[in-house]
Amino acid sequence: MSAPFEERSGVVPCGTPWGRWYQTLEEVFIEVRVPPGTRAKDVRCSLRSRHISLAVGGQELLQGKLFDSTVTDEGTWTLEDRQLIRIVLMKTNRDAGNCWTSLLENEYAADPWVQDQMQRKLTLERFQRENPGFDFSGAEISGNYSKGGPDFSSLEK
Repeated sequence: MSAPFEERSGVVPCGTPWGRWYQTLEEVFIEVRVPPGTRAKDVRCSLRSRHISLAVGGQELLQGKLFDSTVTDEGTWTLEDRQLIRIVLMKTNRDAGNCWTSLLENEYAADPWVQDQMQRKLTLERFQRENPGFDFSGAEISGNYSKGGPDFSSLEK
């Protein structure tokens, strides 16, 4: 079985003071570095449709209104190797035009180059879904790919 598109094509991360975040068509991933030896009982994480808060050892690391809505029941967090918290949020709007420009409404925005790369990747991921027999993971895209790129769904097959 082949790897999912995002694993073959790599991720386009947006660096932050606490770690990084990146996205696919369906999900937003947040990776937060925490002090080595952190235990799950030290972590307080609240994931709601439009809000996130994360505290470790009583210290607030991340809190605010998310850029867009998520499916509350499908958000998860894990503590890996007692030094990294990985949060996975499921986007409510899962089309290629829904490229988050920042993690929170007014914080952790992707710089213009990273934003451009994120949008290109989501557009290629959309093409991959629409054409499962082709491998777009190493493809380059140019032209108008903002808001998910061109729509070929009306073309005859």
